[in-house]
Amino acid sequence: MLMFIDFISQPWHWAVSGLVIAVITLGLALAGQRFGVSSAYENFCSIGGLSKQFSFSWQKDGWRMVFIGGSILGGALAAVALQGPAPAISEATTAHLQELGVSYDAAIEAGRAFIPVEIFRWDSLKGIAVALLGGVLIGFGARWAGGCTSGHAITGMAQLQLPSLVTVIGFFIGGLLMTHLLFPIIAQL
Repeated sequence: MLMFIDFISQPWHWAVSGLVIAVITLGLALAGQRFGVSSAYENFCSIGGLSKQFSFSWQKDGWRMVFIGGSILGGALAAVALQGPAPAISEATTAHLQELGVSYDAAIEAGRAFIPVEIFRWDSLKGIAVALLGGVLIGFGARWAGGCTSGHAITGMAQLQLPSLVTVIGFFIGGLLMTHLLFPIIAQL
């Protein structure tokens, strides 16, 4: 059992995840469903009675609730029981972050290797504001775009949908703007 836990705790090649996502996407397409997480927002609103605009059927949409629940449970299980070696990012990225005042070593020490602890802190107004504003923008953007990055980039692109191609191009432009223009400003605040 210990060898198995050691095996699954190691970083895996990206192709393994790609193959699993391809199989899931194909299976959902054959079942007449689309892969995407932001649609669950509508399902939660419908289940909670918060909106009569959305309808929910356990037979049709129940798989998405199981998927979301499994993602949360799997993430928690992996964080607690399957911690592998600290992930590494390139030296160039580490140097660039240090120029902006973001310490990669501090993030590793805090057990949050990819999260800049200087920015995402719950004990500072800046940290709370960045998290709340980012969450609102991501949620609004996903609903406005008719789906999240996973839905458009995986399902929409696999189905050769032009709106998904345009949306994914917009996601990349937004990511580049955030990385090169907004993040340096936020890091300096």
